[in-house]
Amino acid sequence: MSLTLPDIGRIAHLARLELDQAQAERMLTRLNGFFDLVEQMQAVDTAGVEPLAHPTAVIGQVALRLRDDVVSEANQREANQKSAPAVENGLFLVPKVIE
Repeated sequence: MSLTLPDIGRIAHLARLELDQAQAERMLTRLNGFFDLVEQMQAVDTAGVEPLAHPTAVIGQVALRLRDDVVSEANQREANQKSAPAVENGLFLVPKVIE
């Protein structure tokens, strides 16, 4: 599938966008590049490949590179709450906004 400049003009009109000629040509190049990529992906033979319900279904087969969950900074709650107008039991107090 390949778009033309009139197609870009119609899409821009439907999206309520104002594109000058240079912007329309850039958009034409980008959208046609996207459609080329989609055509390449559709050309791949996926016969016999089981679809995934969710990408995490294969996490057991993939070793994730996660960093250790360690504390890297000291607790500075009191210093951070010094400028607050109202604090109680380590929590910020804010005015009630829903009645």
